Amino acid sequence: MLDHITISVADVARSSMFYEKALEPLGIKRLVEYGGTDDEPDHFGFGSDGPFLFIGQGEANNGYLHIALKAPDREAVDAFYKAALAAGGKDNGPPGIRAQYHPGYYAAFVITPDGCNLEAVHLTRY
Repeated sequence: MLDHITISVADVARSSMFYEKALEPLGIKRLVEYGGTDDEPDHFGFGSDGPFLFIGQGEANNGYLHIALKAPDREAVDAFYKAALAAGGKDNGPPGIRAQYHPGYYAAFVITPDGCNLEAVHLTRY
């Protein structure tokens, strides 16, 4: 089982602001910061009960990276998509059913400022 993941980003301050705004509709917030200096930390951890998604200053990912996050309902998927675009993400698939996965797969996709394909998904089982 996955405990956490860390993504390397080119501009940690910019990316921290993006993730704060994009993930807020999913109930995910910035919980920890560390490294760097007290005034300018270079790692941030996001989660709800505890951090599971970390970003750290470094070279941005130059390969394919896809992260799917659970949403509590379809409205949260819609809100994630709007918030992520407003925060600087790029459209990679608006909210909607993805029947190719299964009939209850409702998701939206955005490309983060560092090229990650970030998805919010609400599943109603088969």
